[in-house]
Amino acid sequence: MERMMPFIRVMENGDIEKLGVMLDAFLLEGDPDEQYELADMLTEYGFVQEALKLLEHLNFIFPEEDQLKIDQAQLYLELNKEDDALEMLSNIEKKSESYPQALLTLADYYQMIGLYEVAEHKINEAIAILPKEPLLQYAKGELLFETGRYLEAARLMEELLASQNELQGVNLPLKVAEIYSAGAAYEEAIPYYTDALKKEAAPEVQFQAAYAFFQARQYETAAKHLNHLLEIDPDFFSGYMLLAETYAMLEKNEEALEAITNGIARDEFEKEYYLFAGKISLKLGRVKEAESFLQQAIALDPEYMDAIYILSSLFSQEEMDEELIELYEALKQEQFEWSSMYPLLAEAYERLEMYEKAYEFYKLAYTEHKEDVAFLEKYLYFLLEEGKREEAKEIISKLQKLQPENSEWFDMME
Repeated sequence: MERMMPFIRVMENGDIEKLGVMLDAFLLEGDPDEQYELADMLTEYGFVQEALKLLEHLNFIFPEEDQLKIDQAQLYLELNKEDDALEMLSNIEKKSESYPQALLTLADYYQMIGLYEVAEHKINEAIAILPKEPLLQYAKGELLFETGRYLEAARLMEELLASQNELQGVNLPLKVAEIYSAGAAYEEAIPYYTDALKKEAAPEVQFQAAYAFFQARQYETAAKHLNHLLEIDPDFFSGYMLLAETYAMLEKNEEALEAITNGIARDEFEKEYYLFAGKISLKLGRVKEAESFLQQAIALDPEYMDAIYILSSLFSQEEMDEELIELYEALKQEQFEWSSMYPLLAEAYERLEMYEKAYEFYKLAYTEHKEDVAFLEKYLYFLLEEGKREEAKEIISKLQKLQPENSEWFDMME
């Protein structure tokens, strides 16, 4: 390791020119084992070209060492020299001890370029040679996982888990939990998350476990995990939304509002937080608070349709007509106009006795709401009040077609 320290210092400083000079000298005087160790270290630090130079040298000295060929092929793949990599791997004979690893390297390559059937064939060929090799089983499980064959992948990983909890640094219970979660089998994932958390209580794992509990409708347990998560990492922003949603499912709306406002305090630019806060405030009957949250959501994104719809509906329901019109005008200045607001605006202008504007928006709304019985009924009575009988007849005819069982429309036409 002592011989490596000068190289480590140069790599950490990023001095490529000096590193090249040192490598040239090391190729002449270095021990092959040390050269191989340095090649591995160079790869870890991201100096792939320099590592390749060492491996090419070692391959020249030891042409019979298939492991060196595999290592060199892997670097070729990192450098997008696929043809060179495939040629090198093809030179490894089937009788070689390294042949299964060569097959695994090929499988990784074919998986990377999306040729999943070829990749699976290579892994299966390797497993036929070494049927009890855990790394090969794990590789196949990852391939099945990537291709959406979640149940097969989970079963394969469970077989591995029966003999070991960890494989080359991978937490196998966590991997099984992730596979089941990806396939929406949250109930099956939960026991594995519980096992995984005994070894790894990292914030991301806490969140994944909480999400599984949430999806499995175990809301109390989800809330417990999320509160613990936010205690150890208050800046894990996704946790605030999920905690708020969890409390909402438990009908603990005060706690839900507190959770989401804590999230806003941490990330004041997340529009979804304001939307959720607005919805919960409405549930609590806090109209002014809801309005404020929704306005802030729209301020962050003037085309945030969910927030615009809820705020427009709120203004309409509360007959806050001037506020509704003001919202529409502000959106229009932002070059955003949404036809779903037209029926609400028509009613607002009608209540304000601004009948010409109301008529204008009723006509605009009619284009896209010809099948909406509730809208058509309001439009009809507005037209009758305004004495526009011919237009009213058209609306009545439309209502007769939509509600042929309703005699009111036929009586009205007569």
